[in-house]
Amino acid sequence: MCRVVDLKQAVLAKNDAAAHTLRAELTARGTVTVNLLSSPGSGKTALLERELLLAKERGLAVAALTADLATENDAVRLARSGVPVKQVLTDGLCHLEAGMLGRHLDGWLPDATRLLFVENVGNLVCPASYDLGESLRVVLASVTEGEDKPLKYPTAFGLAQLVVVNKTDIAGAVEFDEDAFRANVQQVNPGVEVVQTSARSGAGVGILLDRATAVADGAATHAPVMARQVSGRGTSTHEHDHGHGHGHGHGHGHDHGPGPGPGPEHGHPSGHGGDHPHPHSDPQQHVRHATVQTP
Repeated sequence: MCRVVDLKQAVLAKNDAAAHTLRAELTARGTVTVNLLSSPGSGKTALLERELLLAKERGLAVAALTADLATENDAVRLARSGVPVKQVLTDGLCHLEAGMLGRHLDGWLPDATRLLFVENVGNLVCPASYDLGESLRVVLASVTEGEDKPLKYPTAFGLAQLVVVNKTDIAGAVEFDEDAFRANVQQVNPGVEVVQTSARSGAGVGILLDRATAVADGAATHAPVMARQVSGRGTSTHEHDHGHGHGHGHGHGHDHGPGPGPGPEHGHPSGHGGDHPHPHSDPQQHVRHATVQTP
């Protein structure tokens, strides 16, 4: 008798268990974790750099961990704020997972850290499926990406606890329709807060700190991200399409950024598409890290 094993559910269930444990550990030490998701080029790093500088001015104990497929460029930028910063190089893996995050925090995250910002890999597909044990999930979209972004990526926007519209200083130049964008966000995630920022002009800088601090103070609370339903789809994030379940090891270093032609923002050179859990046996074997020294 053959037993059918749902690999996608097994991988995600293992991650959720690790996220539950990590969330409990971080909460017990008084640390609020903010998971930042966006497409490449949304201005996520620039906005986070300004938030960290402001946190330093306010005397808040913050730290940042940033993940990329390659280079330590973002960590170098964030380290200019003077707060503890760590770079994780995924070597082709398109997302962070709770177990990976926990291992990189172990022995590095200062005990007094009140707010931990995790800048996930630039990608709105795979990272949306993985709970990192965060207390607040934020999705950023720039005005240059189009008003229909939430409809194209309902899992990412549907599980967001805060949506940030960035680069608003050029909204007029690109004819961004804010009302249409907000309507599309509400279609997939009714009631979620949508705020505007501009890392260049400074407009809205401090919003991330304020919202995260409110969670830390107990003034705002959120259910664990993956316990929520994706509005309008009648399904949890664990039920979206992970169907192809292939076991590639990510050694080819593919980038899940915008690819040519129609379809999801995946851009696999090999031609396969759709969300998937990347069922590697040990994600840590693909991941390196560097701790950037701060002043």
